[in-house]
Amino acid sequence: MAIAKAERLMNLALCLLGTRRPLSKRELRGSIEAYLEAGSDDSFNRMFERDKDDLRELGLVIETVENLDGDTGYLARRDSNRLPPITLDAEEAAALGLAAKVWQQARLAGAASGALQKLRAAGMPEAEDAYEVHSALEPRIPVHEAAFEPLMLACRDRRPVTFDYRKANSAAPVQRQVEPWTLECWRGHWYLAGWDRGRGAERVFRLSRITGTVRSRAGAFTAEVPDVVTVRETVESWAGETATRTARIRLRAGSGYPLRSRAISVHERGDGWDELEIPYGHGLDAWLVEFGPDVVVEEPADLRADVVDRLRAVAKD
Repeated sequence: MAIAKAERLMNLALCLLGTRRPLSKRELRGSIEAYLEAGSDDSFNRMFERDKDDLRELGLVIETVENLDGDTGYLARRDSNRLPPITLDAEEAAALGLAAKVWQQARLAGAASGALQKLRAAGMPEAEDAYEVHSALEPRIPVHEAAFEPLMLACRDRRPVTFDYRKANSAAPVQRQVEPWTLECWRGHWYLAGWDRGRGAERVFRLSRITGTVRSRAGAFTAEVPDVVTVRETVESWAGETATRTARIRLRAGSGYPLRSRAISVHERGDGWDELEIPYGHGLDAWLVEFGPDVVVEEPADLRADVVDRLRAVAKD
């Protein structure tokens, strides 16, 4: 249905842009196949008015003109719908080129590359690519989760979604109903921020823990979307990035490299285990549970108790 509507809107836009005189509803209905298939005049009128409003919302300037006979006609003048020339300096061109490279692993790669080619054909300056000429490093944003694209579209279109989500302390996923706000990549992982209808509060979800299919739902958002969504700050807080305390843990040798990268100190015990001192903040217990039997909390006692409780919850599931 979405494809059929997009084709109908495209045909209507082409008719309105291609005419030199206003076209009546009757003429438009006879020119567009989808309108010919409308069951009745009322059905066609409703369809046409919705399509006209959608095109205007997309930015097409549609004029309504009344001729001498009193009939109403419609047209979209090309001079009213032509964008002004796009001029970019070398730094702006470099920023766009870098942005296109960043998205080359996502399904946005085709759109990004096509837009860049059109801008270059229109005279955008060729900027020197520092990553391509002077370095072996290349900026990328990994997008491996199947949930990324439907959530990105839902954020853009402000559509509620449902999906099954597996928490770190649970073996079985639970369905969540979410009003998605924004997606953000942090430390190589994608996160969704939005309003969790079931919890009645703002929540952040890691995309790698979403199982199954993300489904869109009809209806408007029930919660106000904040002007600034601090996804990274929320995730940092849950992961202990804003910690003011430290914890001492035992980590099996050769495992837990993310923990090692954040450790304040690491001491080899010689028994197949290493002792680490790491920052301790809200959410560290959930992170430690992900490493399973490779981690043992030595202190503090409250962190050890939280990890044990989470492991017991997983065992019950």
